[in-house]
Amino acid sequence: MHKKKFAMAALLAAACLTLSACGSGGDSDKPVTMVSEDNSRQAATVLDKPFEKPDLVLTDTQGKKYDLRRQTAGKPTLIYFGYTHCPDVCPLTMNNIAVAKKQLSQAQQDELRVVFVSTDPERDTPAALGEWLKGIDPQIVGLTGDFDTIQAGARTLGISIDPPTKDKDGKVVSTHGTQVLAFSPKSDAGYVLYGEDATVDDYTKDLPELIKGENP
Repeated sequence: MHKKKFAMAALLAAACLTLSACGSGGDSDKPVTMVSEDNSRQAATVLDKPFEKPDLVLTDTQGKKYDLRRQTAGKPTLIYFGYTHCPDVCPLTMNNIAVAKKQLSQAQQDELRVVFVSTDPERDTPAALGEWLKGIDPQIVGLTGDFDTIQAGARTLGISIDPPTKDKDGKVVSTHGTQVLAFSPKSDAGYVLYGEDATVDDYTKDLPELIKGENP
């Protein structure tokens, strides 16, 4: 099941998109929905006010420091916050992006940066994160580090992250916003937002435009 969680800054910027978080729970964790005026399904929301790329320096899967702003500067970049023990949304989202990415030319694939930032850094060590991503797409950049630093960076994007907690069965759960944010290679600004219902087809259609810094 999913715990639904709203990141208010992103909601305001993205015209009341529904944001959610993955985890587990009981009946009290039923989805909370917010309906915008436009009820038609739209995977991508182009933001009127783009987000600045977070100033994050974390650790990659090789155990090396990774300066997000510097090392993705001028590159089309997708950023997602999640964790490797996630039972549902995180692996689905990353696999959808990975499958769509394979439809690109090799040059386009090499240009695109896909960044997965752990919301459960205590368990997501560089080695564990690297092993998990290797089964999805070894080109994906996996980052981990201090939880407070990650939480603060996500907050600048309107993404809400709670510290991992244990549920009634003793299982560790990370509750976090599940949107994917696309950053333009032209401005390095996060200008397109995807919800968890975005499909492989959505990303397949949009990635060529995102790589060029165009609106999908």
